[in-house]
Amino acid sequence: MNTAGTIDRPLTHDPKKQAPMKPSTNEPTGSAIEDVTTTGANDSRQNRTREMQLIPEALARAHMHERLQEAERERQAVRLATARRMQRRAERASLRARRALALAVMQ
Repeated sequence: MNTAGTIDRPLTHDPKKQAPMKPSTNEPTGSAIEDVTTTGANDSRQNRTREMQLIPEALARAHMHERLQEAERERQAVRLATARRMQRRAERASLRARRALALAVMQ
């Protein structure tokens, strides 16, 4: 069977074994658009992929930094509240001691 294949049903699917495409006679030579090189696109795609892979890590790092700062602020607030409470307690104890001294002197 020596029939040539058609476009829809090529004789073989291997592009190397297929007949080369011949330029059309009704198209002027050099009218086809040149192939665009995509090396720059591939490079930018690679960089973008690498950057996109690092985004969750950067977000996690920023989130942890924010959480650590928040925890430190909360610890400072607790220390401040405790210090104020102790100061009021000491002032009340000082007033009680003064009153007790005054009462002892008066009698």
